Amino acid sequence: MSVTVDGDKSGSVPGRLRRIVRGPRPERVPALVGTACTLIGLIDVAAGVFPRFRASRMHAVAEVLPGTLGPLSAALSLSVGILLLLLAHGLKRDKRRAWRAAVVLLPLGAVAQFAWRHSVTGAVLSLALLALLVRHRGQFAALPDPRSRWRAVANFVLMGAGSIVLGLVIVSAHPRRVVGSPSLTDRLEHVLYGLFGFEGPVAYTGDTDWTVGYSLGALGMLTALTTAYLAFRPEHPAARLTEDDETRLRALLAQHGARDSLGHFALRRDKGVVFSPSGKAAVCYRVVSGVMLASGDPIGDVEAWPGAIERFMDEAKAHSWTPAVMGCSETGGQVWTRETGLDALELGDEAIVDVADFSLSGRAMRNVRQMVKRIERNGYTTKVRRVRDLSDGELARIRRAAEDWRGTDTERGFSMALGRIGGPGDGDAVIATAHKDDAEGPDGAGGAGDGSASPYGDLKAIIHFVPWGPDGMSLELMRRDRAADPGMNELLIVAALQQSPRLGIERISLNFAMFRAALARGEKIGAGPVLRMWRGLLVFLSRWFQIESLYKFNAKFQPRWEPRFVVYRKSSDLPRIGFAAMQAEGFVNVSLPLPRLFARRSRARGPQPCAHLTPTSSDQEMRAA
Repeated sequence: MSVTVDGDKSGSVPGRLRRIVRGPRPERVPALVGTACTLIGLIDVAAGVFPRFRASRMHAVAEVLPGTLGPLSAALSLSVGILLLLLAHGLKRDKRRAWRAAVVLLPLGAVAQFAWRHSVTGAVLSLALLALLVRHRGQFAALPDPRSRWRAVANFVLMGAGSIVLGLVIVSAHPRRVVGSPSLTDRLEHVLYGLFGFEGPVAYTGDTDWTVGYSLGALGMLTALTTAYLAFRPEHPAARLTEDDETRLRALLAQHGARDSLGHFALRRDKGVVFSPSGKAAVCYRVVSGVMLASGDPIGDVEAWPGAIERFMDEAKAHSWTPAVMGCSETGGQVWTRETGLDALELGDEAIVDVADFSLSGRAMRNVRQMVKRIERNGYTTKVRRVRDLSDGELARIRRAAEDWRGTDTERGFSMALGRIGGPGDGDAVIATAHKDDAEGPDGAGGAGDGSASPYGDLKAIIHFVPWGPDGMSLELMRRDRAADPGMNELLIVAALQQSPRLGIERISLNFAMFRAALARGEKIGAGPVLRMWRGLLVFLSRWFQIESLYKFNAKFQPRWEPRFVVYRKSSDLPRIGFAAMQAEGFVNVSLPLPRLFARRSRARGPQPCAHLTPTSSDQEMRAA
């Protein structure tokens, strides 16, 4: 297979992508300034809290930093230190707002040094750093990240907890000046009073009482001011797919959708999109924790991919986001690395079953064949239909069942999940359902087996496929009633494969198995100790992420394996990209969820979102990212 990119014949795609080795990137002023702010912030906090630190040999270093002596200077040192720590990460990421805050803060620090400590050296150093920021202001041009006012709540909780802990350290940092022996409860009460500007039960000799009081008051003020700022600043919502974007993407998928099995997942409503200048290609993405995550290959004509990739990289640079691509193909990885200089590593393999080659006969399929026959003997039947062929009532019942059968409160899925069933324009999607007549309910509908009518009738399991070009489909979710027999997923996948010729389907993409090659090679005879140790770690992690079980589930259907890759900028970004991917997939939730009552109301306002997993039993496997 050959690839043409902007008229240049690239030649055949290699069997595996090689990691690109690049020279070290030059040091940038924002990174140095951010590191300096972190170090100065830590020293300032220590200088404001610990009196011995101010009298030690480190005093020679601390005395030239903003405020280190006296009650007011201790409080100012503490405040400046915390603010610099909060600004350091933003300065490293070239954020314009962080630069503005630092430009305002540094002159205040210089004035404080000269006014309170009469330190000309400290004022000069503060102004020197200010001059450096002003001179290189062009490097601090990154736009804000997506945000909401929930950040204010998170800030209040985290800053409040941090202020209480740091306050206890401040109250306990002067043991020789404490009057009596106050208990931990007295110290905690003193901290809580001090954060609000009141005098607590702990007393000190000398001017230490003023030092502790000013420091606690500064912590309380910082918590209040930062929370108020986050609460009242304008929201910057994350990019969402508009109706016009979706129309343009559907037109591209109609022409080029057969190229990538993940193409239809670009129509998720919680993704943003950038188009190439010609409009013939697009890259869909979501921003998570400062990482700009794309999934799969670009949509559209391969020759227009470089234009869309360039727009993607420009958007990442404008906001100082970390660019990353999860689950692209070999062709996509080759174009990404060539056009951007990024690196690519194999992430896992996608299981693809060719309908013409599938059969239940043979020793390799014995377990699946026996399981399917056993379930069919238990009275289960299956139906495989296009979404457009379902009635409104049946579609609503399937949506409700998929929502209620989800195994977690958090909706999961990003790279290989659409997030909805039966949306407008999704009529070509395929739904396979399993049915069984249980005890009859009062209205004649299938019961739940306990004498009560089931709200889902005789429905027991659901599998949803999205289109993959005109002759393929890609697995999106698997859900089942927890009371149903094990093996529902095997039953429905086999039914979908057997009914595919009637629907004009020639290939089906099943789950994506992370690190499949390592798992497969690590269990073979002759595997080396490093490979066996790596496989052992993957098996251990499978207790939480179903890495091994998903691979074994896919292998039951004797698929062909297509490698998928992660594209990244540098190796040090991989932990951050991995954490962001886990957040996007729903395995890690660092945001404050809505109360359950409001969450239910929110889901009731629109179409029911449905992700791709419900790990309720050993046979209930997920389509992982």
